[in-house]
Amino acid sequence: MSGWTMRRRVLALCVTVGVLLAALGVFAAFTATSSNGQLDDVVNRASPMRAAGERINTAVVDQETGIRGYAITGRDTTLQPYRDGLAAERAEAAEIQKLLRSGPRDNRIRADLAEVERLSDAWRSAVAQPILDAVTAEGPDAGRALVDAGSTTEFNAVRAAIEQMQSDIGVLRNRSASAAKDASKRMVAIQIAAAAIIIIAGAALMLLLDRLVTRPVTELAAQVRDVADGDYDRHIESTGSPELRELAGDVDGMRKQIAAELAEVREARRQIEWVNEQLKAQADELTRSNRDLEQFAYVASHDLQEPLRKVASFCQLLQRRYAGQIDERADQYIAFAVDGAQRMQRLINDLLAFSRIGRLTAGFTDVDLNRVLTEVKSQLEARAGDDARIEWADLPTVEGEEPLLTTLFVNLIGNSLKFRRPGVPPVVTVSAAQEGEEWRINVRDNGIGIEPEFADKVFVIFQRLHGRDAYEGTGIGLAIVKKIVEYHGGRIWLDLDATEGTSIWFTLPLLAGIPVQEKVKEVTS
Repeated sequence: MSGWTMRRRVLALCVTVGVLLAALGVFAAFTATSSNGQLDDVVNRASPMRAAGERINTAVVDQETGIRGYAITGRDTTLQPYRDGLAAERAEAAEIQKLLRSGPRDNRIRADLAEVERLSDAWRSAVAQPILDAVTAEGPDAGRALVDAGSTTEFNAVRAAIEQMQSDIGVLRNRSASAAKDASKRMVAIQIAAAAIIIIAGAALMLLLDRLVTRPVTELAAQVRDVADGDYDRHIESTGSPELRELAGDVDGMRKQIAAELAEVREARRQIEWVNEQLKAQADELTRSNRDLEQFAYVASHDLQEPLRKVASFCQLLQRRYAGQIDERADQYIAFAVDGAQRMQRLINDLLAFSRIGRLTAGFTDVDLNRVLTEVKSQLEARAGDDARIEWADLPTVEGEEPLLTTLFVNLIGNSLKFRRPGVPPVVTVSAAQEGEEWRINVRDNGIGIEPEFADKVFVIFQRLHGRDAYEGTGIGLAIVKKIVEYHGGRIWLDLDATEGTSIWFTLPLLAGIPVQEKVKEVTS
């Protein structure tokens, strides 16, 4: 065995232990099967049969009580216990027969049950039925006379037969319970033997590993640490199992390869550091460029306000002062100029609002979205009308800027109210659920919806899916929403699986310590 590899030694040990444990397992399987059968006799057969026997005894007593009551009163209602008891006796007898068929045949209990049924039928034929016939034909007096003159021998025989059956059922239960206990003891012995085998095998394996693996690996690790500390000329070798000796040779070959390629690695590192510096410079330049673009949009929109206000004001003055005094075409031209100036003002205002997001900030605070939705509903009340409904779940508290979050929901819910289906009252539902480290918030409506091919286009600034004559607006609302969501560290997308209306999802970072709420609150506008 001295020339055996580590794998061969471990395999031999495992095979030996496996054969022993397999033999114990087979013996344990037979023992467990026997134990389960005995427990099944106790739990699923003997105990239910004993309970059924008790109910048969009660049913027989009820029959006797019903017959006596009927003989005394002559009223049919007093005979009900007899009828119920007879039905119960037959049902319980059938149940015992069923239990007897489900397991090993027990002829003694089967004979006891047959005797109970025979004696019960004999009592009904000799005692109960004559009393019933006498009361029916001659009245209660005749029934009482038969009761007084009758004997309890038949009834006592029935009770005795039931007791004998119960005794035999108890014998079956005790026998099965004893057999189950013996099987349990055998299972404990099997487990102790298996544990002993495993402990002995574990000790042998630990000794084997210590002599052939642990000590040689420790020595090999010390040599590798010397190389790692810079001694690249250190020759690596190992004693122990053949596998470790081969490993030491491979490690020594790797040491030589590492030493040869170290210079190349250092050169590659210098190149990577240079590339990283270039990328960092480009990222800084991109950040500066974005900041300059935002500043340009802000300044451009702000500086255009004053001359545009003058153009709009004087066009409106022309419209008020000279309307109807020139020809119809001139009035139309003036109206076009006024409308264009007003639309330009709205575009500039929206662009100004878009450029201010993230620039003018009061800092993040705890924002209750339920309060935000209440404020949004109040702002949109005139636009919603009497037939619109805005519903929301018990929304969480998040960290953010309340004015921006209010603007976000005003734009989303405002779009839902704007793009309603003709003749259908708009319904807007806002819900939230926690997923990982963020809140997933959904705004859903029953409006005209958005086609899937426009899923990305709707969040681009100044993008419109409808003509100005169909729906008012500048096409910047969802772009503002997207920028607010991204400013708060979230993301937004269109739900392409929505079958009706529009469904928009966005996320906000989770505020730790706030549990997910599950109750739903509905507010009807």
